[in-house]
Amino acid sequence: MSGAALAVHQFRFDQKTFWRNPASVFFTVAFPVMFLVIFDLVFGSGDRLGGLGVDVSTYYVPAIITLAVISATFQNLAMSVTIDREFGILKRGRGTPLPDWVFFAGRIGNSLVVSLLMLVLLAAIGRIAYGVSVPWDRAPAVLVTLAVGAAAFCCLGLALTGFIPSQSAAAPITNIAIFPLYFLSGVFIPESEIPSGVLHVADVFPVRHFFTAFFDAWVGSGGGAGFEWTDLAVVAAWGIAGFLIGMRFFKWTPQAAG
Repeated sequence: MSGAALAVHQFRFDQKTFWRNPASVFFTVAFPVMFLVIFDLVFGSGDRLGGLGVDVSTYYVPAIITLAVISATFQNLAMSVTIDREFGILKRGRGTPLPDWVFFAGRIGNSLVVSLLMLVLLAAIGRIAYGVSVPWDRAPAVLVTLAVGAAAFCCLGLALTGFIPSQSAAAPITNIAIFPLYFLSGVFIPESEIPSGVLHVADVFPVRHFFTAFFDAWVGSGGGAGFEWTDLAVVAAWGIAGFLIGMRFFKWTPQAAG
């Protein structure tokens, strides 16, 4: 069997594993939908956000898509790969003829497909339930931004597994690493309500730049075709750093017993 056929087979296996896991489906698919509904209700559907020129619904559709992509990539990979490692699944798999790159291709491919599905789902909910326009004219910018962000956060999620010591620590460490950044970066709280000093702190991290790039591509606040190359470059740089760290510190064997 060729390498490409093996990668497709591994991808199909990871897809089946993901959709047959109720916890993964709930936290990756249902959770973002709940956040979109809750935030729209809390902050007032149809209300304008001062200084941003958009209403609440228009703001939170790209914000929650950002969250959904990070959840499907960074959080999903960091937790699921760590759990499989601690159960010895990675060690047993590496003892087979399956190439290492095929394993990563399957996991990353699954995360990218789920990210794209969440884009479609949340965009449809935003359009049907809240009347938020889909930016068809800026679709290339939206898709490129999603691809760069998803790839970068896949690398960061895999890199983080090298620093998670056990199965029980996977969820706490992953959530502590990412949830504060949702608040600081404007994903949960409109950035017009966040002090500029806090936003400057958030600018150090990739969540803020991914959200800014995706928001501008979706809403068109930056004008033009919607590409925010500076923000995308920062996100890509974080992804490259995550790739290099992952190459150095990724582990295939259980760590808790050691």
